[in-house]
Amino acid sequence: MKGLFITFEGPDGSGKTTQMKLLGERLASMGADVVRTREPGGTPIGDRLREIVLSPDNGEMMDETEILLYAASRAQHVREVIVPALERGKVVICDRFVDASIAYQGYGLGRDPEEVARINRFATGGLRPHRTYLLDVPAAVSRERLLSRALAASGAGLDRIEQKEREYHERVRDGFLLIAKAEPQRVMLIDANRTVADIAADIHADFDRLLQQQQ
Repeated sequence: MKGLFITFEGPDGSGKTTQMKLLGERLASMGADVVRTREPGGTPIGDRLREIVLSPDNGEMMDETEILLYAASRAQHVREVIVPALERGKVVICDRFVDASIAYQGYGLGRDPEEVARINRFATGGLRPHRTYLLDVPAAVSRERLLSRALAASGAGLDRIEQKEREYHERVRDGFLLIAKAEPQRVMLIDANRTVADIAADIHADFDRLLQQQQ
């Protein structure tokens, strides 16, 4: 089987990490060779950049710096982890990819989304996912889930991005929806304000269809 590159996107608190884990476990139980990874991070260099870009201590970070740090982490991730795994025929499941930068650093920060996309085309060598699952929830729901998660995690607060104002997160959500509208063949838009089981059922059914098309 050819390698498959699957990404999970959505506003913070949309449940994408949970769904990514469930899909990975299902595929592993079927005997698939699965690599699960995340952004920013996924490599030792990327994890160090993740600490910088998400730390609340770095509130003075310029927009340009943020855009380039995410792209730098992604460049390392693509070449060290993703592409080698795909070349070996593995299924790579990634928590966030270029769509996240376009939504967060483009639409969220009010920068030109095409400029962000252009920087990331250079960073990734033009690599694109075979399928992206975009889990959508309203900004108010996202905020409520984030706060609940922060309270449940002893000593863990919101990161620098999560701490931004609600209007920023509304712009991010709008950006994700525009991406889904522009690329319906790649992006599957999913109502994530439902049960975990219902969301997983939709994702697994779609992935099975995708797998058949790739064989």
